[in-house]
Amino acid sequence: MVKSKELKDFIVEQIKEKKGENIVVMDLRKVTSITDYFVICSGTVEQHIKAIKDNIIEKLSEKGINYWHIEGELAHTWVLIDYVDVVVHIFHPSARDYYKLEKLWADAKQERVKTDYETIEVEK
Repeated sequence: MVKSKELKDFIVEQIKEKKGENIVVMDLRKVTSITDYFVICSGTVEQHIKAIKDNIIEKLSEKGINYWHIEGELAHTWVLIDYVDVVVHIFHPSARDYYKLEKLWADAKQERVKTDYETIEVEK
């Protein structure tokens, strides 16, 4: 059985492989019992969101790890993949801005994942 931290780290690598943007990992272990981690990212367009989703599902399936539940496969504006201990949220930027999960779960420890393909704008 894979530990939730290892699962979370593997999912982040699959997102990075498909150049998912604005990756945030939320540690929910001290906040709720529903899951250990949220992994949140954005895709630029519907095809990009689908590619990220498909890559995560395919690579985990190859390791014998299947999701428990999935939502939003048809719309591809917010896809949720539930691996029980880790829940993945793949957003279109406008949907992510609308739902603001990072603010909704502000009590959770949050980590922005650095990538070598994104530039981060710093507010002045």
